[in-house]
Amino acid sequence: MFTIDAIKAAHAKVKSGADFPNYIQDIIKLGVTEYETYVSDSHTIFFGKENYSVTAGAKYAPLLIADKSDAAAFKKELAEHQQGKSDYLSFCQRCAKYGVEKWVVDIAKMNCSYFDKAGNAMLVENIPAV
Repeated sequence: MFTIDAIKAAHAKVKSGADFPNYIQDIIKLGVTEYETYVSDSHTIFFGKENYSVTAGAKYAPLLIADKSDAAAFKKELAEHQQGKSDYLSFCQRCAKYGVEKWVVDIAKMNCSYFDKAGNAMLVENIPAV
């Protein structure tokens, strides 16, 4: 099964949101079936077959997630991030500001869902093919 080190090696190639589709292809090859990233500190739980999971620790000091979400502002920020206009930390800071608690990538469905603190989906996006 995959390791955090293998996932980190794949992630090291990501410089902006524009690199996300290639990253997904790399982790599919490793055997990742789904993952959840928490905006508060970017810790991520990666899941594989047969209930396998590994957790990557925090990447930055904790952020306060807004109680009230702003889906429209978040969607604008996400579009800019996907165009390579922001780095990862800046993107996460804005996610927190707009009330995004986490995102879940479902490899089988090839989508990424963004959730607020109440567990409501703010956006479900298809992952583009490479």
